[in-house]
Amino acid sequence: MIPPRKPGFYGWRVVAAAFVVAVFGWGVGFYGPPVYLEAVRQARGWPVALVSGAVTVHFLAGVGVIANLPALHRRLGLPTVTFTGAVVLALGVLGWACAEAPWQLYAAALLSGAGWPALGAAAVNAIIAPWFVTKRPAALSMAYNGASIGGVIFSPLWVALIAWVGFPAAALIVAVGMLVILGTLSLLVLGRTPESMGQAPDGRSIAATGPAVRHSAVPPVARLARDRAFLTLSLGMALALFAQIGLIAQLVSVLVPALGTQGAGLAAGLSTVAAIVGRLLVGWSMPSGADRRSVAAMSLSVQAVGCGVLMLSGGANAPLLLLGVVLIGLGIGNATSLPPLIAQVEFVRADALQVVALIVAISQGAYAFAPAVFGLLRQIGSDSLVFALAAGIQVAAIGVYLLGAGAYGSRGVNAGVHRQNRRLIVDRIGRTAFRDPTSRNHPEPRSPDS
Repeated sequence: MIPPRKPGFYGWRVVAAAFVVAVFGWGVGFYGPPVYLEAVRQARGWPVALVSGAVTVHFLAGVGVIANLPALHRRLGLPTVTFTGAVVLALGVLGWACAEAPWQLYAAALLSGAGWPALGAAAVNAIIAPWFVTKRPAALSMAYNGASIGGVIFSPLWVALIAWVGFPAAALIVAVGMLVILGTLSLLVLGRTPESMGQAPDGRSIAATGPAVRHSAVPPVARLARDRAFLTLSLGMALALFAQIGLIAQLVSVLVPALGTQGAGLAAGLSTVAAIVGRLLVGWSMPSGADRRSVAAMSLSVQAVGCGVLMLSGGANAPLLLLGVVLIGLGIGNATSLPPLIAQVEFVRADALQVVALIVAISQGAYAFAPAVFGLLRQIGSDSLVFALAAGIQVAAIGVYLLGAGAYGSRGVNAGVHRQNRRLIVDRIGRTAFRDPTSRNHPEPRSPDS
């Protein structure tokens, strides 16, 4: 009799599902609003400042949702929260398309802003977390690349659909497609866990894993607010994304005089390709025992050098402009994917659950204002001043990240857990956990949202 075939590790299917969630999350909730802004402005004739305010409201509305996402996942379940977020986001985008008065536009922005965090950075991390420990950098890098692909697909798709059938019909088409696809994934994939599949994280043998550590209470935010590791991680991420979002918002118009409209668009696409390459490079090649804060600092250093190259170009030297765009692009993805990986090794599981949600919420609250700040600076100053500000903020983020190095040591018992987590990760890479029976006595590190 032929024995039944042993099923393969399901975690990589979860990565594929998280990738698709990220494609829609960023394609509709992140890259969409700038397109919506122009479509609403042209259709209604409203001032740019009024419609731009709705974009800011969109990003600020999600801050509270992100901070409470772990609690929502625990209470309602990840599939329910994901699909509900997609429904709310779809209703919000339809509201953008059909708004006939400013108050309706701002109400729609509240809806779209409240919905997209369920498909955003903290949500993708929560999907991946239960399935990967030692392989999490590679898994997260693959899943987060859905964000870049979302921009590549949806930015031109929105423009083409709106030109073809109008904004309301375009919003309906995208909303229906998103709900069908994410509804299917929520039903068939996102509800599964390693335990329900009889599997263990990273596809290891269940016998080689320790008992799962459960938690029921959210760690006090007040305690995290006094934790130097948390403060430096959240501030470093916020600074990095503030510089990045502000720079990206101005990048195409800065490149147009030297490269032309089409060339500037291609250059922006080149930065997206560089982001994918940079994220995959870090995710697959970062040593298991590496200091992840130092890796984040190195990534930011490359971006700061890119800003310097753009300044040297004088806005006219095409090769230098393209080189600067590539250098900045290499760090775009890592600015989002590295902080959760830092949290994985610096916080115990129950704390890390809340840490990732909080740092993403803080960062989004900060970068919501970045396009306006950089636009104002460019208006009263020059393009070089924009690049100098971005580089200065990136250098500040590097300093903040490095300032938090070793901060976990001040937590006492948590320092021992941190060292134990890192030792277990290194041991498992070397397959020693399969040979050392004492490794079963230590709780296995998990992701921020496990």
